[in-house]
Amino acid sequence: MSSKPLSGLRILDLTRLLPGPLATQHLADYGAEVIKIEDTGAGDYARSMGAMAGETSYFYQVVNRNKKSLRLDLKQPAGRALFLRLVESADAVVEGFRPGVMDKLGLGHAALLEANPAIVLCSITGYGQTGPYAQRAGHDINYIGYAGVLDQIGTAGSGPVVPNVQIGDLLGGTMSAAFGIMVALYEAKSSGRGRHVDVSMTDAAMAHAIFPLVEVLAHGRVRPRGEDLLSGGVPCYGIYATADGRHMAVGALEEKFWFLLCDTLGLPELKSAHLDGGEAGEQARQRLAEIFASRSLADWVAVFDGVDCCVTPVLRLEESMENAQIQARGAVVEVGGIRQFAPPVRLSGHVPDFSRPAPAAGANADSLLSELGLDAGQIDQLRQSGVI
Repeated sequence: MSSKPLSGLRILDLTRLLPGPLATQHLADYGAEVIKIEDTGAGDYARSMGAMAGETSYFYQVVNRNKKSLRLDLKQPAGRALFLRLVESADAVVEGFRPGVMDKLGLGHAALLEANPAIVLCSITGYGQTGPYAQRAGHDINYIGYAGVLDQIGTAGSGPVVPNVQIGDLLGGTMSAAFGIMVALYEAKSSGRGRHVDVSMTDAAMAHAIFPLVEVLAHGRVRPRGEDLLSGGVPCYGIYATADGRHMAVGALEEKFWFLLCDTLGLPELKSAHLDGGEAGEQARQRLAEIFASRSLADWVAVFDGVDCCVTPVLRLEESMENAQIQARGAVVEVGGIRQFAPPVRLSGHVPDFSRPAPAAGANADSLLSELGLDAGQIDQLRQSGVI
């Protein structure tokens, strides 16, 4: 059996929906014990959101595998007491409430540190724990709007386009949280003192808007939408429609790739237009558009599969999942009869375990509470009083 890099790490996950649950799933995939703690009411709304895969949704299933589940009413003193007992043996707590909610519950970082001085608390919010917007509600579209990211998504002459990949939630909430948790845990292992990890999805989205930042530093403002180097402003980097209404992605940024593209298309006269903007760049884009529009996606794939110049098809996800490269990498797996994405990072000597689908609500209550020393009668009493 392969080693599990995060074996021995225990994480208490209070989050719902997307950013937090996917962050903890990533950690669970590498061996962390993740205990998903939900309230005794609706619990994680993702369970019933969208198309259903039996008793829970596909959405819930693909971001909650490899976890255990416990229902706790943290508004009851007995529920809080049980949670703090779990904290004693945990390494991290992850939550996504508005700032101040954990303190109101009596479970803020100071209270958690009393139970376990090395505990790491990761709080994932839209705007962070401080600042004038800290208490505001929001969603991905709002966070990337404030971060200056949404403004840059789209084509020249059009309005901003809502992306179908949640940049703020995933880059901001999921990946930044996983990264922040591991940084704090690394320190806690040596210092014996845990930190509060403050993840703002707005901050994290903005922190990765590198090329717009470069424009602001150089010119005082971003270029208009669709006119930057990597957003359609030059002919060698863009999306071109095919005869059958599909698209090819041209990423021939390096001169050698652009020259090879021009030779493949029989357009040597365009070699000098490599990085042209303005009218010259527009003329080159129009010429490329005419050429790509003359043949189908399949035709162009057949042409460029044998030409290494960064010209590829724009696939639909169902096509991506069947793509030879994706298949060869094992990037799509089946868990509990449902196809989903494998962990995004491969580690030598580690084969992820996909034997545990997302848990039913409270599925592991008896075993987890038994570990705390509670007997069957005490557990039954907690159920009758609505604590679990």
